[in-house]
Amino acid sequence: MIAAALAIPEVIVFEAKVFTDSRGFFFESFNARAFTEAVGKAVTFVQDNFSRSTKGVVRGMHYQVVHPQGKFVRVTSGEVFDVAVDIRRNSPTFGKWVGEYLSANNGKALWVPEGFAHGFLVLSDTADFQYKVTDYWYAEHERCLRYDDPDVAIEWPSLSPQSKSSIPPVLSDKDRQGAPLHALEPL
Repeated sequence: MIAAALAIPEVIVFEAKVFTDSRGFFFESFNARAFTEAVGKAVTFVQDNFSRSTKGVVRGMHYQVVHPQGKFVRVTSGEVFDVAVDIRRNSPTFGKWVGEYLSANNGKALWVPEGFAHGFLVLSDTADFQYKVTDYWYAEHERCLRYDDPDVAIEWPSLSPQSKSSIPPVLSDKDRQGAPLHALEPL
């Protein structure tokens, strides 16, 4: 795995070395030693999650209070635009976001550490999204940042009015009711 920090250096993109031949392909999707070296600390994952979504679905921007989760995310079918927003109030990058295109074709994965709201937009007809988390999901501690908060100003591809292929986002009721950055419950 090749690792590179994004503009917010705690968020790291991983690219798998893909080996192809006439039979198909092989790649190592996770290696604890390489992952620990890249993120600079040992991380224990306690749960693996899987979702399938259709084009235009925005899932997020989710985070948990009391039990914050780090997430190691990848797409196994389709393509998404994946986003992390720094919600650590004392951070110099508080309220800033980074995004990365993840797809089955590019083999990229993203490390989103604790202290970040996370979400994605599905760009393909469907997308299968898999992720490992560092703490369990607790419904009572889950919170949501508005995906379209103007103070964060995420530049979602194909959702902006300036986009030639602008589509309305498909949101859950929970995500539609996300809080603005200034009203987020602290971690």
